[in-house]
Amino acid sequence: METALTRLVGVRYPLVQTGMGWVAGPRLVSAAANAGALGILASATMTVGRLRAAVREVASRTDAPFGVNLRADAGDAAERVRVIVDEGVRVASFALAPSRALIARLKDAGVVVIPSVGARRHAEKVAAWGADAVIVQGGEGGGHTGSVATSVLLPQVVDAVGIPVIAAGGFFDGRGLVAALAYGAAGIAMGTRFLLTSDSTVPRAVLARYLAAAVHDVTVTTAVDGLPHRMLRTDFVDSLERAGRAAALVRAVRAAAGFRRLSGATWRGMIRDGLALRHGRDMTWGQVLLAANTPMLLRSAMVDGRTDLGVMASGQVAGVIDDLPCCAELVERIMREAAEVRERLTAVR
Repeated sequence: METALTRLVGVRYPLVQTGMGWVAGPRLVSAAANAGALGILASATMTVGRLRAAVREVASRTDAPFGVNLRADAGDAAERVRVIVDEGVRVASFALAPSRALIARLKDAGVVVIPSVGARRHAEKVAAWGADAVIVQGGEGGGHTGSVATSVLLPQVVDAVGIPVIAAGGFFDGRGLVAALAYGAAGIAMGTRFLLTSDSTVPRAVLARYLAAAVHDVTVTTAVDGLPHRMLRTDFVDSLERAGRAAALVRAVRAAAGFRRLSGATWRGMIRDGLALRHGRDMTWGQVLLAANTPMLLRSAMVDGRTDLGVMASGQVAGVIDDLPCCAELVERIMREAAEVRERLTAVR
C-alpha cells in the first residue's frame, strides 16, 4: 500500500510504531521496521551515549528506515540531533513542537521531521516552519493526551495543512487504517498495539495487566504530573489521586532522585524541565518534580515490572486487545484486514 507516508520515509506500509519511553528500544523498533512499519526509538529516557549505542544496535538489526523520538525542550537536544545526523537516522519525531531552527538543521542534513501534535493550530505552526509531516493524536491515545477525539481532530488537521498527516489515538487494526485513509490521513501511528506484541521487552506480568484491562480500566488523570495523562487505572494511581500535597512532594523527591541517578541529569536541569512544563499551568511543586521525572514512574512498571509502584501509560485500545502477536504477524494482519475492508467497500460501490 503506497501513500504519502510510505513515499516520504521509504517504508513498505503506512504504519508507525510510536516512540514510547522504556518500551520502544532497539528490539521493538527493529522488529517493527523489519515488518515494514516505521519504528521509532524513544530517546528521552536515554543518555546521549546510550542513544548512539541504541541507534547503532537498531541499524545492526535492520536495513529498513527507522526514526528517533526527541524532546524538543531537552537541554541536550542539540547533542541528540548530532547523533541522528551522524548515524544517518532517517526520521526525527518530536513529542513537543521543535523550533524552526531545529527543523531547519535536521532538514538541511536530509532528516525527515515529523512532530506529534494534539491541536490544529500546532500542526499549522510546525507545517509553516518546514515539518515534513505530522502525527496527530486524539484523546484516545496513551500518555499525555488531549480531550478531542481522533475522529474530530484528524479531519481538522488534514484540512488545515498541506503535508502528510499520520493519525494516532484509537488505532489497532486494518479497519482503523482504512478509516484514517478515508479521512485523508497518510497512515496511522500505534503505541499500545505495538507495546502488546511478543517483540516488546515489557515484563510479562505487566503485559498481562494490559491484556486483562477493559475499556473502562483505562483512565485519564492529572495526579501524576499535573497534566492529563491516559494510563491504566491501578491502586497506585488511586493512591496518587488521594495523596495530599505533602505526600506527593515526598514521593516526587524520591522518584526524582532515582531518575537523576539513572539519567545522569542534574537537579537544576530536572527542575528547569519541570518548570518548562509548568508554564501556564496550575501545578504544585510536587507535580513540577514529577513532571520532570515521570519517566521514573514509567520505568518502575515497564522495566522493573512493579505495577504497584509505577504507572502504565495506555491508549483506550488496550481494552479491546487480547493477544501478543510478533510485529511481523501484527503488520501482516493489519494489512490483510485493510485489503478486505477495501474490497468490501468496492463491492458496495
